[in-house]
Amino acid sequence: MPDYHTHTSRCGHAVGRPEDYVAAALDGGLSGIGISDHMPLAGHPDPALSMTPADLPDYVAEVLEVKRKHPGFVLLGIEADYFPDRAGDVRAVLESQPFDYVIGSVHYLDGWGFDNPENLAGYAERDINAVYARYFELLGDAAATGLYTIIGHLDLVKKFGYRPTSNMAQVLDTLLRRLARAGVIVEINTAGLRAPVAEVYPSPAILAEVHAHGIPITFGSDAHAPQDVGWGFAVAAQLARRAGFRARAELIPQPGGRMQVEYRRI
Repeated sequence: MPDYHTHTSRCGHAVGRPEDYVAAALDGGLSGIGISDHMPLAGHPDPALSMTPADLPDYVAEVLEVKRKHPGFVLLGIEADYFPDRAGDVRAVLESQPFDYVIGSVHYLDGWGFDNPENLAGYAERDINAVYARYFELLGDAAATGLYTIIGHLDLVKKFGYRPTSNMAQVLDTLLRRLARAGVIVEINTAGLRAPVAEVYPSPAILAEVHAHGIPITFGSDAHAPQDVGWGFAVAAQLARRAGFRARAELIPQPGGRMQVEYRRI
């Protein structure tokens, strides 16, 4: 299976060049790889969190070069944060480059970078149930823009082990209905296994609900180093099957730059 969620040194907090990640995917026996560095953050410029606008053309050129060398194996992706007041800016950037796919993610809740260890104090200052509700609301809003192919790390908000204290079933159901309507793919992201929460994104329980809503899945390691490409995929595949999935989505390039989604057995 392919790994569609990887980062290079361009994002400011990862190591390795695109060709290093491609080599790792080949060595690991994957069927493909997508390079998906963090897009320049609209209104949140920080070279330690994402590439700068000046870096973007060079990033695209680098990935297109390895894509040319490995036709049908490498895809040019991008991870684009969703900000409610910046969707137009994000759209303009996405339309300026020949991306094969876009991962939509939320790392900020109204200015609070909740997955950054430096901002952990923010959890004590907020109602955890409201945090989850707002996070899921923003993910649904992101999907509704039509900008994103894949929604990344669906329950990233649990990264540091903070769990809701009330039943979030209705909030989650609303989100998943919105994702299904938008026609997006949900990734199983194995980086959660390396985080304090020690659990894939999304959790097995949420993954079962993703299946129940008819939303397709794909797999991403969220690798920030070449050795993490494809990491934990055997565990993720097992969890997917337990949740009821028998197939995964795979992105297949078509003439004219179009992408076709095909389904392959897990």
